[in-house]
Formats: sequence, structure tokens, C-alpha cells
Amino acid sequence: MNLPICVVDAFTTEKFRGNPAAVCLLPAPAEPAWMQRLAAELNLSETAFVVPRPDGWGLRWFTPTVEVALCGHATLASAHVLWEAGRLRADEPAHFHTEQSGLLACVRRANGIAMDFPGLPAQPAAVPAGLAEALGCVPVWVGRSAYDYLCELPDEAAVRSLQPDLAALARLPVRGIIVTAPGSAGFDLVSRFFAPGVGVAEDPVTGSAHCTLAPYWAAKLGRTTLRAWQASARGGEVRLTLNGDRVELAGHAVTVWRGEVL
Repeated sequence: MNLPICVVDAFTTEKFRGNPAAVCLLPAPAEPAWMQRLAAELNLSETAFVVPRPDGWGLRWFTPTVEVALCGHATLASAHVLWEAGRLRADEPAHFHTEQSGLLACVRRANGIAMDFPGLPAQPAAVPAGLAEALGCVPVWVGRSAYDYLCELPDEAAVRSLQPDLAALARLPVRGIIVTAPGSAGFDLVSRFFAPGVGVAEDPVTGSAHCTLAPYWAAKLGRTTLRAWQASARGGEVRLTLNGDRVELAGHAVTVWRGEVL
């Protein structure tokens, strides 16, 4: 059986911007080894596999090298595909059941797609040996979330100009490194995300990283609604709302191509 697959640019309204994710619609659960090989073949930061269930949809995410516990942009892309393909009514929420992050719900709104995700606050942490050298910049604050290090840098220019030593970052015992600073031009914060240890040198726009950025900047700025810009080469906007221990991530998505896995 040929399997439908497409690539969607997430957290953008413009093709070839935001973060591309592949979405493969499966009729039944597939072997993890096969899913990993397909993700490696596509070589995008994430490939999502969506399978129907009586109570919604099963969802798993793979980088080119590993399965991950949580991914925002590929979840946004998956919901977009289900609505666009008519698998869900336009007014029907997408309920995704995941093995490691529980139930994730997406709703379609006039100004994009909103996702209900778990908050992943960072706790203050000692600066690990070699981190500043690997970044090429001394952070003003370092914390650690469930998956990543969070590093606040001195200013937006430091975030945008960063050229880290990716091989050194890959040796750190975390999924990735989030760097951030106060934003400008209407954005409350800017960030970038590096995860060479899981096969992603720099992720263009990272939903799960904003589950850590939202509680951090909400506490610093005294507001629960934030507008964020991830300053990768492709770039993308994420609208954030902190709801207790949950984070709403909102953004747009656009399909770039559709095909079949033979």
C-alpha cells in the first residue's frame, strides 16, 4: 500500500520559511525501525507519523537519527494536514495521543492553529563545563528543563550572530541548547535552538523549546501572553499563552508538497 506523505512549513504563512516537517499518514501503527529509516531518508528535522485511533490520532516524531518525546512544529503540521485532507472537519479539534507527552490538542482558529502543550520550565543550573566556549558567548543565566539547557544571552544581537561549535554542543548531556534574549520590533523575545546531539544542527522554529521559553519570559516580563521570534535563517513566529502548567503555542502552516511512500 502506498502511503500519503507531505511536507508542511510550520510557524509561517510563507512557503520555504518557518520549519519544514514531513507528515506521513499511516493506516495502522508501523515498526519504529521503519519510521526511523524513513525519517533519515527525508532528512528533515522532524518527520511525524499519524495513525487513526477510536479516540483521536496516535502521533510519533523522529529526527534523522532518533525518536523524540515532544515536537511542536511537526504537531502543528500534522493537525494542518488532517484538516486540509478532510480527515477532520474544520471545526473539529485534533486530539493526538503520544507515548511520552500525553494528550496534545490542536484547534483551528481564524488566526492560525493553537496547540495545548505541557510547560517545561527550566530550573537554574550550574554552567556546564565547556558551554560558554562552545557557544562563543558567556550566558547571563543558565537553566535546565526536562530536555534542554536554556541560556539567556546579553542581547538580541548576541543571539542572532551566534556561531556555536556544534560538535562541542553535541557532547552535552541534553537534547539541545536554547539561546534567548529580549526581542524587538514587536516581539517579546527572540531565540535559536541547536540540537546536534539528536541530528539537528539548528532547528528553524522549535515549538517544544517555547514550552520552556514561555514560563521563563512570562515570569521575567510579568505577562502570560507573549510574541516570540525564532531567529534562524528561515525564521518563524510563535504566539505564546501560559496557562498554569500548560503552554498554548499558536502559529500558521502551509503545505509545500504532497506525495506517496511506495
